Amino acid sequence: MREIVLDTETTGLDPTSGHRVVEIACVELENHVQTGRFFHTYLNPERDMPLEAYQIHGLSTEFLEKHPLFTDKVEELLVFIGDAGLVIHNAEFDLKFLDYELSRAGRPTLPRDRNIVDTVSLARRKFPGAPASLDALCRRFEIDLSVREKHGAHVDCQLLALVYLELIGGREPGLDLAAAVRRTGLGGSTVTMAVRPPRPHAPSEAELAAHVAFIQKLKQPIWLTA
Repeated sequence: MREIVLDTETTGLDPTSGHRVVEIACVELENHVQTGRFFHTYLNPERDMPLEAYQIHGLSTEFLEKHPLFTDKVEELLVFIGDAGLVIHNAEFDLKFLDYELSRAGRPTLPRDRNIVDTVSLARRKFPGAPASLDALCRRFEIDLSVREKHGAHVDCQLLALVYLELIGGREPGLDLAAAVRRTGLGGSTVTMAVRPPRPHAPSEAELAAHVAFIQKLKQPIWLTA
């Protein structure tokens, strides 16, 4: 099962007020486990960066001016997503902005009949009354937050993938029966762990001799009287 964990950073809260997407990240999952494949881009919003938004993600107007427009990256984004299900924290917010950007680019909006998991709703159903922010869920599941100095779409996607795994019940990727297990850490490094070959368990010559000697001591063994 292929799913895409998706996150955005923006200049504000409402695209109809002129706010734009400035960062998009997607992390690929197969059977709920990160594969190591991802899509990530910063975007030029063609406007200034409000101080309130800058304090959240640290992306300045000057930095973003050097990056492509949404229309330059939309095809690559849509190809990467394909028809996979989406996993989004507070999905309504991100989808509202993506729909706006897609409409401006003359593209169809993302269909709502695809599988879309909102992890905020999932967390609130599982832990009623408890905080459902990404930080709070990482602390609940003891997921390392040291990589998250500020909000960033790529890091947040990787953290959310770990949170999502816990929210749906958890799984130990190391129990894979494949010949090797690929596990990708938050830093992007990939470790390949080869499965060790089975150890031989055949009896030694001394063990066989001891067994024969033991059998000879038995009186009227059942296999001789049947």
